[in-house]
Amino acid sequence: MVDVVYQEVSGSNKFSKVVDNIGGYYNYSLAGTWVGTVTLQRSFDEGDTWRDVDSHTANIETYGIEPGENVYYRFGFKTGEYTSGRVEGRIEGGRRR
Repeated sequence: MVDVVYQEVSGSNKFSKVVDNIGGYYNYSLAGTWVGTVTLQRSFDEGDTWRDVDSHTANIETYGIEPGENVYYRFGFKTGEYTSGRVEGRIEGGRRR
């Protein structure tokens, strides 16, 4: 299981590694010098299907609450949404105890 992903991403249709089994609170941050739209996505079927959670066009520090259990998360540039640079992203997943 991966609890934290810290990764640089650049390029159209490029995504981070997956943070798996998130349930509860999670931290999410984007930094770096980049132009485009970064999308945070989640999957309920171990990465077969991805659904958009949020999108950003600037650096951000935030958190979220995942009401489900065993949900997978990733971030990146969808096709046609990357212009230039590298985004440095981080997702740290929480666990229900």
